[in-house]
Amino acid sequence: MTGTQSSGGSRVVAVLGPTNTGKTHYAIERMLGHRTGVMGFPLRLLAREVYDKVVAVRGPSVVALVTGEERIVPQRAQYWICTVEAMPEGMGCDFLAVDEIQLCADPERGHVFTDRLLRARGTQETLFLGADTMRGPIAELVPGVQFVRRERLSDLVYAGSKKLSRMPARTAIVGFSIDNVYAIAELLRRQKGGAAVVMGALSPRTRNAQVELYQNGEVDYLVATDAIGMGLNLDIDHVAFSSLSKFDGRRMRQLAPNELAQIAGRAGRGMSHGSFGVTGDAPPLDDGVAQAIMDHRFTPLKKLNWRSAALQFGTVEALIRSLESAPQDQNLVRAREADDLMALKSLSQLDEIVARTTNAPSVRLLWDICRVPDFRGISQSEHSGLLGVLFQYLHGSGVVPDDWLARQVKRIDRVDGDIDALSKRLAFIRTWTYVAQRNGWVRDESHWRGETRAVEDRLSDALHERLTQRFVDRRTSVLLRRLKQKEALLAEVNDKGEVTVEGEFVGRLEGFRFSPDKSAQGAEAKALKSASLQALAPHFHLRADRFYNAPDTEIDFTDQGGLMWGEYAVGKLMAGADPLNPRIEVFVDDAAGADVAQKVERRLQHFISRKINALFEPLLNLQRDEELSGLARGFAFRMVEGLGLLPRGAVAQEVKDLDQDARGALRKHGIRFGQFTIFMPLLLKPAPTRLRLVLWALSQGLGEFPDAPPAGLVTVPAIKDAPQGYDTMCGYRNAGDRMIRIDMLERLADMLRAEDSRSGFEAKADMLSITGMTLEQFADLMQGLGYQADKGERVKAKAVDAVVAESNTPDTDSSAKDAAAQQDENMPSAAPDEAETVEAAAVEPATLADVSTPDDASAAPVAEPDAEVAAPEVTEVEASTGESADAKTEEPETEIFYTFTWGRARKAGGNRNAGRRGQDAGVDGERAGGKRGGDAPRGKGKPRGGNKPGRDGRPAKKGGRQDQGSKTYSARPPKKEKQIDPDNPFAAALMGLKQPD
Repeated sequence: MTGTQSSGGSRVVAVLGPTNTGKTHYAIERMLGHRTGVMGFPLRLLAREVYDKVVAVRGPSVVALVTGEERIVPQRAQYWICTVEAMPEGMGCDFLAVDEIQLCADPERGHVFTDRLLRARGTQETLFLGADTMRGPIAELVPGVQFVRRERLSDLVYAGSKKLSRMPARTAIVGFSIDNVYAIAELLRRQKGGAAVVMGALSPRTRNAQVELYQNGEVDYLVATDAIGMGLNLDIDHVAFSSLSKFDGRRMRQLAPNELAQIAGRAGRGMSHGSFGVTGDAPPLDDGVAQAIMDHRFTPLKKLNWRSAALQFGTVEALIRSLESAPQDQNLVRAREADDLMALKSLSQLDEIVARTTNAPSVRLLWDICRVPDFRGISQSEHSGLLGVLFQYLHGSGVVPDDWLARQVKRIDRVDGDIDALSKRLAFIRTWTYVAQRNGWVRDESHWRGETRAVEDRLSDALHERLTQRFVDRRTSVLLRRLKQKEALLAEVNDKGEVTVEGEFVGRLEGFRFSPDKSAQGAEAKALKSASLQALAPHFHLRADRFYNAPDTEIDFTDQGGLMWGEYAVGKLMAGADPLNPRIEVFVDDAAGADVAQKVERRLQHFISRKINALFEPLLNLQRDEELSGLARGFAFRMVEGLGLLPRGAVAQEVKDLDQDARGALRKHGIRFGQFTIFMPLLLKPAPTRLRLVLWALSQGLGEFPDAPPAGLVTVPAIKDAPQGYDTMCGYRNAGDRMIRIDMLERLADMLRAEDSRSGFEAKADMLSITGMTLEQFADLMQGLGYQADKGERVKAKAVDAVVAESNTPDTDSSAKDAAAQQDENMPSAAPDEAETVEAAAVEPATLADVSTPDDASAAPVAEPDAEVAAPEVTEVEASTGESADAKTEEPETEIFYTFTWGRARKAGGNRNAGRRGQDAGVDGERAGGKRGGDAPRGKGKPRGGNKPGRDGRPAKKGGRQDQGSKTYSARPPKKEKQIDPDNPFAAALMGLKQPD
């Protein structure tokens, strides 16, 4: 339409049509063609949008913006952009336009639009913009009106129902409550990276910031109320309704097809086609409704809401009557009671208000105050109370007091809290912004307009920040957008393993596995990991190269079989063909590729192979010794199978079958034949023990690997329900409630062989020292080894007697003390088997350097083996006076002692002397047929019949034995004597002992 004003007066044109027809753009062009103009819009947000467009064309010096809460009026203002309620009257402007004129039928605000339709005119041109449903009422109410229909520039099609997770990009999801909007936005943040939020209650500043997120592509989704249906121009391709009903201020009702069309029409802009549909709990649209929206055919409006503009201000009652008067035209219907009328009625019931409203100016003032919108929305009574206070101030002093207004504003001027708290404060400040915009209501209008605007801006910025924090995941949004655009993503990994992609923190790279940020969940975490792994592909290869060239000192294994590179797990050990050849399972993300996984596996295999070769070198040398043959080779296989430790009871027969040559060949590899355990001393150190436990647990298929005992302890508590064989693999032997280290156990056994286990003996100081125990603890240990411990109490021997006894005792331990000085302090040796007693006594005596002596352990020289009591020390009193301490005390001093005897029961039907021979039945088990295997350590006593006793009281040669004159008989032929190993350094001594007396 390009027509000009006729000579007869103002031209009134109704430009009607569906959305996306360019009606608003057309009106702006028509206004700028005139010298002055006024345009009214339904929303503050839309008015601000048009104001910015006009300012961009003509500059801010000639464009005014007037809304309830905002007033920008330059001195040379020519073009006024307003909300419909704030349109100035009586200006006589050349051009006037009202947008969304179909809101004349709105129950809440329709009477305001109807008033503009009936009374607002430009002196030269008037435009009414809206839906085609208004054609009939406008034709009836506006004489001489011209109609111009504009067609939609693009198609609008119905796309049916879609899940929120499958919404296409550039979609607006419409909700009709704040809770619904927030819930949808939260779900989109998790699944799609976030959404912008647009609601009519937002300030223009917050709304513009949120729209900018959507318009610049930071998010692909917009969640809004039906406010977007009021002419907001956004790049929307699809509109989805989450509900088909809304609360209109009085009740829940279904949206009419023309209302749905007004919102759905936001999809598609310019020549771009759009679509609409439903989502969530909203049912699919009826075919007829969907077709009507696509064809833009709706039931024409018949009645418009109306309220009289001819108000009577003589009294409050007269004003109320004029507001409730009925329309005279059949096309009009009296509007329902609005908020301002309800407030007027409420205040008219107050005596103090009635007393003040005695003339027309006071009634007019009361009406102006009642028109302050209820931005807070708390309750009608609360709103009326606030209006009453304002009326008293304005009627009494003419202005709102500065100190009172300052207190109200200060309470609101806070930017802490969540979205709801900030939204409430923003609604509250809008009340004072409205008050400050009214002429003459405050003393310093410029100050209070600036102050309230500054508070609103601060709250708007804080609300935008909270909305963005809650409903926009920038990193997910950025990553998904880049993935869709198929752009290469730039990832960075710092020295702490923190991964950033395109500057956004996405998680951590732990070894060769990516761990996404734990704050991401569900679909968000899946999208985050997918994008991050794609960006990390080159970093995996760089890290694999660095790992392959890393020294072994940077790699270690855990007690549970894990393989660590520094603090990161990169793999774990798996059971292999044999314990000394475990397999490797690597921890590498699939996205890293097979090459990275193979490189990591090769490096870990090299590490564990070198570790096993270094720590088990003696055992591997034994395995590779090709000179071993026969029984010696078979026994070597058993040692390798047992990882260097074998309970003697488990291989008793194999040990018995070994001749001296075989034993000598095995001893060359460091094998010690102890009374309780066959072991390799070098493998008892902490490092081999720790690895041995892991390899053993793997071979046994244990779900949870037991930990190695602390290094350096002679005894440790026994673990209940430990897997069978755990004590041996630790290098210990179970003895009741505690376990004792096997090398120390062999030393203790060597000492016990010098005692009379039948008649009973007491613990010596060396026994306590070597175990690091108190007497009571030692008694528990001995019971765990199969001895009986009889507790007794006796009078403590006098010191003078002990001194005499000590002076008469020969130094029988001098040779042991000399040998102790030469003992290896890191790895003590064990006592040999019964055929090597002399060798063990000469080569490896017990020392005190390998154990820590408890506070109550005696450091005095060890007494003679048959001495019943250890010599007590001489007290200071006795040393100075020469008198016994007993002479000065009335009661004798007592002491606790234990007598130890062998406590194993004889096996029924077996050798009646089986309880007194070399092997401990608790260690090795009994041998079949009552043969040796359940014997206690031999003590002092009479030697075997016809045999020369050895240094420890036992015969140096096996054979028949007499115990205190008794005889034993056997039907077996005499066993062939084993040859003495000629390489044994004590062979000559042994040959001498074999000679008869």
